[in-house]
Amino acid sequence: MKNIILLITFCVCSLFSFAQIKESQAIDSIFSEWNKPNTPGCALGIIKDGELLYAKGYGLANMEYDLPNSASSVFRIGSTSKQFTAACIVLLAEQEKLNLENTLDRYFPDFPEYAESITVRHLLNHTSGIRDYLTVAYLKGFGDNDYYEDSDVMKWLVNQNDLNFKPGEEFLYSNSGYWLLGQIVNKVAGVSMADFAQKEIFEPLGMTNTHFHNDHTRIVKNRASGYIPIDDESYRISMTTLDMIGDGGIFTNIADIKKWDDAYYNSNVLSKEFWNMMTAQGALNNGDKIDYASGLFISNYKGLKTISHGGAFVGFRAELIRFPEQRLSVAIFSNRGDANPTRMAYQVADIFIKENLINDEVEGQDKKRNKKRDFVHLKSDELENFTGHYWNDSGSYSRNIYIKNDTLRYSRSEMNESDLIPISKNEFKMINVGGDVLVKFDENGQGNRTMSFIANGGNPEISTEYKPNVYTDEELVDFAGVYHSKELGVNYTLKLEDDFLMLYINETKTSPLKSIMVNRFLNDEYGIFQFNTDGEGKVSGFRLAAGRVKNLIFEKL
Repeated sequence: MKNIILLITFCVCSLFSFAQIKESQAIDSIFSEWNKPNTPGCALGIIKDGELLYAKGYGLANMEYDLPNSASSVFRIGSTSKQFTAACIVLLAEQEKLNLENTLDRYFPDFPEYAESITVRHLLNHTSGIRDYLTVAYLKGFGDNDYYEDSDVMKWLVNQNDLNFKPGEEFLYSNSGYWLLGQIVNKVAGVSMADFAQKEIFEPLGMTNTHFHNDHTRIVKNRASGYIPIDDESYRISMTTLDMIGDGGIFTNIADIKKWDDAYYNSNVLSKEFWNMMTAQGALNNGDKIDYASGLFISNYKGLKTISHGGAFVGFRAELIRFPEQRLSVAIFSNRGDANPTRMAYQVADIFIKENLINDEVEGQDKKRNKKRDFVHLKSDELENFTGHYWNDSGSYSRNIYIKNDTLRYSRSEMNESDLIPISKNEFKMINVGGDVLVKFDENGQGNRTMSFIANGGNPEISTEYKPNVYTDEELVDFAGVYHSKELGVNYTLKLEDDFLMLYINETKTSPLKSIMVNRFLNDEYGIFQFNTDGEGKVSGFRLAAGRVKNLIFEKL
């Protein structure tokens, strides 16, 4: 009995000891807005040198019963799950049950001919060109609360006659690739990926609170519910009945993620060769390396190597960042759809990595970077020079730059904007985003202004300024009508309403199209509409570019 009491006392003290580290006040201040009544929040885990240094919950896991988040709360972690899907594939490769150069048609012969050129490695690295099934579902008119199954997803993908690009030519994040990897595991292992991962990963690592959630009716102990804010004081439940796994689907908690993090450094269960394969960066056909490996982003932050992946689905947001050379990892699992755990994870990391910037070269790079980011003041008329509309041809998207409250604003849509703070006369830092984002304005030598978007020191995405084309109502009538996509199996109808072309999907009214250039319109929800004309100049159809889905053909009926 005495030993049991001592054990209980030790465990209780261990739980409370997380709050005793000297950095606890600085850490808690990052999450202060969630550590109050009647709001959802997150669970935080900080792992240093193999020890769970700090683990704490903020806000409520369940608002109906006032249950608080804690280190033991179980969260859906969205795309942070992709590393576990990749792990299943890599394990099967280690077991010589598949080869990463195997092509898609080997497993799914019903796919169009392009499947012969898509390898398992392409799927792992998001270089396959396969259209994203979640975007396809949205374009078909499905919402978060609609239900569909794996068989539906397979039909949708097989029905896609074209790719976003030739396999290996580009990197474009695609949930379809990882969903397909999950289906490949099913075929090769002879059991569901959920069962394979349970036997080969979760049980050997002792991850007793982790699973692939392929049954939405399953009861999950200590589950946190997902929420989306309605306003500053109220929320609505945001969950899903979808059972797809591969691109997402992992449920886990902080204690289990610590065991997964331990496995990176220890070779008891998962070998060094396994982790070498997991962290091997992909490459394009031209030999250029990309920042993505197998379900993991390989990058740098303040001169230090990082291995990370975020996740976002319905009312959940997640981030797991590892600094392997410092043996520091930060995990944040949130149950609110407006959270930015990536930004918060870096804020937490900042508290610890400053002590690790001891190498002169790294420290010098960091000081240089910080010096470069010193803010400067620009007058309103100087800011006005950069306002306007900018078109990115390779990505098929438009951005609007305007001034609000004496601050330059970068607008992707009316609901997705960021402030730009000047750090030089033509260079700006984007604030309140997850990462180091710079926006720079230049002239292209042809009298046109260009805008470079640079994220985390990567290659710039260059957009060119343009003046939106203005159509009269008489001209807009030519674009009105019913358009059909064979690949989506859906009709889009355009009607002239209040000087705009209004989009209807399967007769459901959505939102208006805005003119960008001649024959090119933007819809904030569904993407870029590039209209085609026949030999007589009449509108015959359009191609839709919607982020992770490109080149969708619609024909006018």
